Amino acid sequence: MKKNTVKKFLSAVTASFMLLSLSGCGDKNTADGGEPANGQSSAASSVNDEIRDIPSTELVKEIKVGWSLGNTLDSNGGTGVDSETSWGNIVTTKEMITTVKDAGFNIIRIPTTWGIHMDENNVVDEAWMNRVQEVVDYAYSQDMFVILNIHHEEWHDPYYETEAESTEKLKALWTQIGTHFAGYDEKLIFEGLNEPRKRNTAMEWNGGDDEGREVVNHFNAAFVETIRGLGGNNAKRHLMIPGYAASSSDSALKAIKVPEGDDKIIISVHAYTPYAFALSDDFSARKFSPDDTSANDIIYLMDTLKTTFIDNGTPVIIGEFGARAKANEDIRAEWATFYVSKAKEIGVPCLWWDNGAFSGNGENFGILNRSSCTWEYPVIVEGLMKGLE
Repeated sequence: MKKNTVKKFLSAVTASFMLLSLSGCGDKNTADGGEPANGQSSAASSVNDEIRDIPSTELVKEIKVGWSLGNTLDSNGGTGVDSETSWGNIVTTKEMITTVKDAGFNIIRIPTTWGIHMDENNVVDEAWMNRVQEVVDYAYSQDMFVILNIHHEEWHDPYYETEAESTEKLKALWTQIGTHFAGYDEKLIFEGLNEPRKRNTAMEWNGGDDEGREVVNHFNAAFVETIRGLGGNNAKRHLMIPGYAASSSDSALKAIKVPEGDDKIIISVHAYTPYAFALSDDFSARKFSPDDTSANDIIYLMDTLKTTFIDNGTPVIIGEFGARAKANEDIRAEWATFYVSKAKEIGVPCLWWDNGAFSGNGENFGILNRSSCTWEYPVIVEGLMKGLE
């Protein structure tokens, strides 16, 4: 997510009193209907699946529309595996993911915070690695695509001064993640960074400056090099890389350097657009129509992605999009249909950011009721699926 540096905290607090101690529908202890993932070594999982050698341009054609498990494994409060519920969402279950799949989504994004689970030697806690694998397997075992990333990290702001130290930690972390998941096939996609940016500065969300954009490119290159140097299926793993802050601004997108000679690279973009309708806290900005100027920002975004990347053979996934609730479910559904349909025209899959928040005045992007495994806004889900038609 983006724009307001306290947004996730605020939206989580509104739900925390209701959800913190609850368990979702289903049993969290079993990853795929068999033995629990806990107890496996964090060095490498027991999965050893054959991976197809196909370019990312072909892979994204198999991806329809997706859903993000927001404010969950990416929560950075609490300690140990309890951090999963520290922002107010309940423990993730396989039944939740089954509900998502049954609705027509075929890709899950699992935002994950790692820094608070690493020691002074950059070693990831084994229990955390195993819990992440458990949640990955909830989707992977159901033949869904999965995006696994690093999220809400506070150690990789893109400055020249700290670049070397940040790169060392980035490579250490992705070495462990890549090694642990080395046996997973092409359905598991690694996303190297979430929204790398100069936090709490004037250029945080405006597309960045030359330094920030260049260092992000360096981080991306280090991530790709690290994964490609690991064993298992990582030589053929599909990798997502963002520009500065994963921004959809022209300056950020056009500054992205795509690694040469690698046909398994996907550009990651986050776009809550038009901003006033989708992300701002202006509750009067709650109208949208495909037939007026409110649709122009979406059309411009897709044209930019097409000419900058798609036409040059580099695929794109919009890893985060959504429209916050403003007592306008039907309009949000119409917006979702238009957004997804325009993205589909250029071959770009989109993933809805669901932070599990429904009440209060925060960023309420929740659509799945995780406690009952039912859709709080079924009309929006229908709108997302209609966009694929």
